[in-house]
Amino acid sequence: MKRIGAITFLLLMSINYVYAQKPTQKIRGNVYDAETMEKLPGANIILQGSDYGAISEMDGYFQIDMVEVGRYNLQVSFIGYEPLVIPELLLGSGKELVLNVALKRSILVHKDIIVKADIHKDRPVNSMSSVSARTFSVEEARRYAGALDDPGRMAGNFAGVSPVAAHQNAIVVRGNAPKGLLWILEGVDIPAPSHFSGSNITGGGGLTIFSSQLLANSDFYTGAFPTEFSNASAGVFDIKLRNGNNERYEYAFQVGVQGIEMAAEGPIKDGSGSSFLLNYRYSTMALIFPLLPEVKDANELPVYQDLSFKIHIPTRKAGHFSIWGVGGLSESSMKGYDAVERWIYPENRKNMQFSYDMGVMGIGHILPLAAKSHIRTNIAISAGIHQYREDARLSETTPSELHPLFSIES
Repeated sequence: MKRIGAITFLLLMSINYVYAQKPTQKIRGNVYDAETMEKLPGANIILQGSDYGAISEMDGYFQIDMVEVGRYNLQVSFIGYEPLVIPELLLGSGKELVLNVALKRSILVHKDIIVKADIHKDRPVNSMSSVSARTFSVEEARRYAGALDDPGRMAGNFAGVSPVAAHQNAIVVRGNAPKGLLWILEGVDIPAPSHFSGSNITGGGGLTIFSSQLLANSDFYTGAFPTEFSNASAGVFDIKLRNGNNERYEYAFQVGVQGIEMAAEGPIKDGSGSSFLLNYRYSTMALIFPLLPEVKDANELPVYQDLSFKIHIPTRKAGHFSIWGVGGLSESSMKGYDAVERWIYPENRKNMQFSYDMGVMGIGHILPLAAKSHIRTNIAISAGIHQYREDARLSETTPSELHPLFSIES
């Protein structure tokens, strides 16, 4: 009996020990010059409020192992450069945190050099813009009140910006119409990347076509645009896609109000530094609504899906190549009713179908020329199409007979 009691005690102690251990994960990435893309060796990387830290190697690479999961502010500093703090990074047990940190040069003439980190969310990634611009991260798109993982809705919280309606991601920037908003993806102008774009208001839709899971740090402008954005009249979303994990394969699946998402990323070839990133999303409402009795017979049903990807291929002498693409299909239909007694409102006797399909695909190339210069090249093709058709039941005696009212395609 004493032996059984001792064994039971040891088992309970071992169970308590197992539960006391917190899950850990790895943080890694690269530190480089924001203008020349030159790697920065010897940069200091620390997680504020913790004992975790690292120093970048000769190729700018850093890695912090066995970090307990949670939220951290990551601070990066290097002599001769402005210190940078990336706030509110979420580290989970199922996915490595891979970062590409760009530092800006800082010219100081002083007897002593004091490195002090500060958070400047009003400073954009683009060094050519000094006012009316700010950077945002994937964490902000996910955590802002009412953002719903949508950069468009997130921007409605910024100063000088107001949302048009709760059910749309259209925004008004300093009183300008939403259609004046310019979208830039990987340095290329693209059509409005929103499902159901133009259904209620030009320049807005239901939600952004690409998932926030693919975002790298990006810029949002409300005025005083750099010359590269001279064709914008309201605001600019300068979106960057992150690279996939180039060391190990990772898969993700999530279900939310906006959609059911499946994602995969990993190295294309071990040891080459190349990577792929793929994300697919399908409308949650399109799957759930037909199963609910109270909405099964609803007049209107929105259906959408989108696919996004990025392939990154670095080379030793020819520079860095990337192949990326974003595409989405969205359709909203309303069937109306044949029964005359259900014609309470005008739309009850109508058949309506609205769709917006868009896609963009591009190839990017960055070629370092010297320590302080590089050439960036982008080639892309994009397309977007709106279709609208409406038919109506005009006679009570022949309710099933449909008469076309009008049809639009653009």
